Amino acid sequence: MNLWKLNSRDLGIDLGTANVLISLHKKGIVYREPSVVAIRANTEEVIAFGNEAKEMLGRAPSSINVVRPLKDGVIADFTATKLMLKSIISKVTKQFNLLKPRVVIGVPSGITEVEERAVQEAVISSGAREVYLIEEPMAAAIGSKLRIEEPTGNMIVDIGGGTTEVAVISLGGIVTSSSIRIAGDELTEDIINYAKRYLNLIIGEVTAEDIKTEIGCATPFMTELKMIIRGRDLKSGLPVKKEITSSEVEYAMKVSINKIIDGIKQTLEVTPPELLSDIVVNGIMLARAEEL
Repeated sequence: MNLWKLNSRDLGIDLGTANVLISLHKKGIVYREPSVVAIRANTEEVIAFGNEAKEMLGRAPSSINVVRPLKDGVIADFTATKLMLKSIISKVTKQFNLLKPRVVIGVPSGITEVEERAVQEAVISSGAREVYLIEEPMAAAIGSKLRIEEPTGNMIVDIGGGTTEVAVISLGGIVTSSSIRIAGDELTEDIINYAKRYLNLIIGEVTAEDIKTEIGCATPFMTELKMIIRGRDLKSGLPVKKEITSSEVEYAMKVSINKIIDGIKQTLEVTPPELLSDIVVNGIMLARAEEL
């Protein structure tokens, strides 16, 4: 399939660990919501998906399973992924009067053949006519309008929810790449662990994400930021509120951020010298998830 000749009834899907994005040719992004689905336990009926389902995380009764069906950029729960995609695609196709659209979907560059088949089967069973896979760093490069078809080295780093994709692109192809299964979700988990270990506070995923987006940093801010958070005291078990600072969040995420940096360095080490010189001139394009 020629990605440059998509028609108005073709969909592009970014099946991310944190968010699902769907774009429609010439209309741009028409769906952007969290990769979360709420399913009734005994009937596999989808109760909610996207933002509505995310609000149920940590709040649903035992009769309702609220899950993130993707982990590290690939399908961890096939049934939940299929049900979520079916609901999302059905919503979009009804909204724009589409009938069995062709779908281009982004996948991590390190995905296995088994994982590829799982993605294809999930999308086909959700109502698509045809499915085409594209590596996420290539999709990010196209979206960033990099001159990927020229004989020039371009490096792109795509930090998502489950994986960080690093690739050097030249002449329309990926010359070298790496898929690091450390990204936004790992940073969220780092904050949860820090709060438990150093603040004696148990917080949920939603609270940790709020901390990350509000005061998270990779290097210290000139003016330290502070935030009041609520959770359960580790000792008493009672609800409490405490203060956390941007420097504490930086410390919490430092190990994971350094692993991402190491992955970028390792990719550069195996990049041909001619392309390295181009990267020195052109720099590195950073694509990031909005929730990072």
